[in-house]
Amino acid sequence: MKEALKTRLLAAVPSARALGEWLLLAGLTGVACGLAGAAFTWCVAQATALRTAHPWLLFCMPIAGLVIVWSYRTAGLEHDTGTNQIIASVRGGDRPPVRLAPLIFLGSALTHLTGGSAGREGAALQIGSSISAGIGRLLHLGERSVNTIIQCGMAGLFSALFGTPVTATVFSLEVINVGHMHYSALFPCLLSALVADAIPRCLGLPAEAYHLLGVPEVGPAALFQCGALAILAALMSIAFCVLMHGAGHLYKKYIPNQYLRALAGGALVIALTLVEGSGDYNGAGGGVIELALEGEVRVPWAFALKMIFTAVTLGAGFRGGEIVPTLFIGSTFGCAVGPMLGLDPAFGAAVSMIALFCGVVNCPLASIFLAIELFGGGGLLFFALACSLSFLLSGNYSLYSSQRMIYSKLEARRISEHAH
Repeated sequence: MKEALKTRLLAAVPSARALGEWLLLAGLTGVACGLAGAAFTWCVAQATALRTAHPWLLFCMPIAGLVIVWSYRTAGLEHDTGTNQIIASVRGGDRPPVRLAPLIFLGSALTHLTGGSAGREGAALQIGSSISAGIGRLLHLGERSVNTIIQCGMAGLFSALFGTPVTATVFSLEVINVGHMHYSALFPCLLSALVADAIPRCLGLPAEAYHLLGVPEVGPAALFQCGALAILAALMSIAFCVLMHGAGHLYKKYIPNQYLRALAGGALVIALTLVEGSGDYNGAGGGVIELALEGEVRVPWAFALKMIFTAVTLGAGFRGGEIVPTLFIGSTFGCAVGPMLGLDPAFGAAVSMIALFCGVVNCPLASIFLAIELFGGGGLLFFALACSLSFLLSGNYSLYSSQRMIYSKLEARRISEHAH
């Protein structure tokens, strides 16, 4: 009896050791990411407020582009590929340097200050990864532990910015390899996300949350309407991915010089803004998302304009993320198209927003959790249906070219292709 008990206790030692290690490592990462996330959230908010109060800052966008390019080249990171490099680093290879954190912080702030169309999550993933990789190097962690702590950093900063710890956790696991997750990182990433989320909330920075309006009764008609909208959102996700990658390739093909590329991109955004006139498509566009989720969209083609503004901005080398623009595109598309399918415009905006997010990042579980954390549990069946359809029909396209497709979306078959 004593020998059996001793054997069981000895077998539990590795698990207890791992728990202790990750309580320390993930907790430390969460604190660092929470503080960085709070600072970044405040900085972006101030930049947006300044741009709104002083519209002439738009004309400084070419100068901001030059500063961004110069800072990256000076730091030896002129070939940095942003979130793509972070995703690739989790599988091993080059680790994100600590100096990436202040660079992406500065670059994203300048992009928002001068009216570039970009989000925040790309910066969040890069800041969190560079901070956590630095912690890993400082503590001389092994390769596998560094891979996990980088995912902890991704989850921590994502959670600090959006206030969605479960989504951040699952996203950091799902986004690396489509169809395959390392569950050993589940607890460390969740702990980091929870700790990081608590810090901005304690400092008075609110989490993202919306009211879900116009939810229909569950029935064949409503499910069919929701499914039809999800199919359209999947097609829209393909179009957005193609446009984003295509814009970057065109810039590099016709304007090889990075400085000239930034000048051209800034000038194009200025011209587009002056022609369009409202300024709704500069910055992240959180106000437009809120309006769409209330059932109001100013022009039915708002989603197309945001796609163009975002592709022109990020393709030219400005810094930021694609996810908040994705939420803008999805919500305005659903608000405009949903009523044509018989859905309430506000509910159509919510379903399309989540479905489009799923289509461009290929993370169906994270997308379902995002719906729950943003809107509560109402309409869960509709969101699950929309995410499953969008994931199935969006093909091997992704905003992240380094994302690896491990298993086919169409059948239980292992593949070795990369996302487009």
